[in-house]
Amino acid sequence: MSSGSWDSRLNSSASLPARVALAAACVVVLAGCGGASKTGSSSTPSTSSTASAAPAPTSTVSTAAQPPAVNELAAAADPRASEFPRANGRSLVQLARLVNATATLGAATGTFTPGIRRLAFALTDKAERYIYAPTAVYLAPSPTSPAQGPFLAPADSMSVAPQYRSQQNAGPGGIQAIYWTELPVARSGVFDLLALTRAGSKLIGSTGEIAAAVSTPIPGVGQRPPAITTETLASVHGDVGLLTTRLPPEQMHSVSFNQVLGKRPIALLFSTPELCTSRVCGPVTDIVVELQHQFANRITFIHQEIYVDNDPTKGLRPQLAAFHIETEPWLFTINRQGVIAARLEGAFGVDEARQALEAALR
Repeated sequence: MSSGSWDSRLNSSASLPARVALAAACVVVLAGCGGASKTGSSSTPSTSSTASAAPAPTSTVSTAAQPPAVNELAAAADPRASEFPRANGRSLVQLARLVNATATLGAATGTFTPGIRRLAFALTDKAERYIYAPTAVYLAPSPTSPAQGPFLAPADSMSVAPQYRSQQNAGPGGIQAIYWTELPVARSGVFDLLALTRAGSKLIGSTGEIAAAVSTPIPGVGQRPPAITTETLASVHGDVGLLTTRLPPEQMHSVSFNQVLGKRPIALLFSTPELCTSRVCGPVTDIVVELQHQFANRITFIHQEIYVDNDPTKGLRPQLAAFHIETEPWLFTINRQGVIAARLEGAFGVDEARQALEAALR
């Protein structure tokens, strides 16, 4: 059954007061997610087995400083399995009949291959207001196939202390947290998603898709990254504006990546706070800046901008081509042996970034 017919079936279900709408490609919340899905209207992973993540779609995050539609952030950070129905052989269509209201799932990740894979996303209502409440995800090869789940998706705070907040970070009123979970992707192909969010006695439903490629050239956990040369203050003769678009500039350009690879743990961040198509580069760069103050004695932090001369018309920098990435942001942490310990695509929060840094120290 196609996603379109799933949508029609849900719309005709008497138990649904409102239709569980198909999630648009990074609609409202997050862009820079990847390629097309089987309907062109759900989350947007890369579908090619040879290409890297596709260019970012044009939709971007809403900049309106609206209060959240549901603001249960503390509970969202600690979802419990008991808050969600067990799949028990039911399909996504059958689980969706439990829904009382609907939301839009904006995906922040688009690179999937077989294995246990990270999915990050945000949730918004029709007025483009964020939703923060306990959430879990269900996965199935089709809407009518038996679903797996619930996979708990804690909301990870993206807030930093005021002294670490850049001018590109909206701060209060912007996105406060990102949901993330890990899904068992059994094979290449397209999978359907249903996110259920517990708001009091009601369930809010959001749908989406992921497409898993056979493989990806983007280096992953357990692999050695390319030994790229990254610009330093010395290489640009002290012109920090060539190194970063963040205001104020961060301090992550003291050494080139290839000079410390295999010698020290590294946190390599690809982001462009001022020119980011996903609008989350500012917040995630600020998260890394804050964590740098905690880990600087143990990890070398390196920030790599995205565009040649920080000019989008000149294309992507060669360092991104070496990593086969075309979207932003990305965080790679590398251990002392020169092996990738963690890889975070798209938006991430403080806890997940800290876990990635700690993985590089093991």
